[in-house]
Amino acid sequence: MNESIKKMLFIYTETPLHAGSGRSLGYVDLPIQRERVTDYPMVQSSGVKGALRSEVQARNGWKEDSEQAKAIFGSADGDNKSYAGAVTVGDARLLLFPVRSLEGVFAWVTSIDVLSRFVRDMTALDMSVDWQLPAEPQTNDQSTECWAGEKVKFKGQVTLEDFTYTAKDDKTNIVNTIGTWLAKYVLPSTDEYKYWRDNLPKHLVVLRREDFRDFARYGTEVRTHIKIAPDTKTVASGALWTAESLPTDTLLYAPIIVNNSRAQVEGKQSAQEIETVLQKLHDTRINLGGDETTGHGVVMLHFSEVKNG
Repeated sequence: MNESIKKMLFIYTETPLHAGSGRSLGYVDLPIQRERVTDYPMVQSSGVKGALRSEVQARNGWKEDSEQAKAIFGSADGDNKSYAGAVTVGDARLLLFPVRSLEGVFAWVTSIDVLSRFVRDMTALDMSVDWQLPAEPQTNDQSTECWAGEKVKFKGQVTLEDFTYTAKDDKTNIVNTIGTWLAKYVLPSTDEYKYWRDNLPKHLVVLRREDFRDFARYGTEVRTHIKIAPDTKTVASGALWTAESLPTDTLLYAPIIVNNSRAQVEGKQSAQEIETVLQKLHDTRINLGGDETTGHGVVMLHFSEVKNG
């Protein structure tokens, strides 16, 4: 019996991503999906798996009810014989969030809380990182600390949106170490991403968990949508709404576990065969979430199996 194949899927947004949670009673009509406790943005596993299934079917020319698709992703609703898919997909969690910066245009922000969860999730997949978590930034009546890369600092301070932080003295070069590791193992390895890999360590900022939560809560994009009545060329009655999206250059991650197919059908495959099918999506673009026809939801996928010894 073959062992499961474990991978971490990294999702880098190239256009705003709207993974909707339905209607809201708040000021945003169509909010994005968020974790219940932390309020961090996320994409539920069903949405990630559905996008992978759609892309795999399209690239291989498989129909929706093909035996191959059922063997990998499970039988569709209404089938006489139901069975789970061979691919287990977790929720896509937030790792890096882009925030406007006075120096360097923008920074990728994260927190000790987010990095700790990432390390835990990597460990659960028998993977590892080769860096240690830095100390939690502190705050007092005079200033709030952060860890920051060289390109977002000015005279020892970091200004994100309207908030200014004091950059901690990074004697151990921990920000560059973490950023370099992320650039190597997490970002796409294609030539067009060389600029981003080179700049990630210099634009990485590690915030207090409360500050990161607030940027992740209020720093998303909110766009107003309207429908124009063709006869009057004015906004149609009731056709005005707002939709929330994750901004471009957000990075998420989702655990992937590949097993042997459970289906007793002609398309039954081993974990290795299924992994080969999924690996064809490595460093490729797909659409995820809604508003595809307006250019939203273009993401770059990157599979990683990080084992640092």
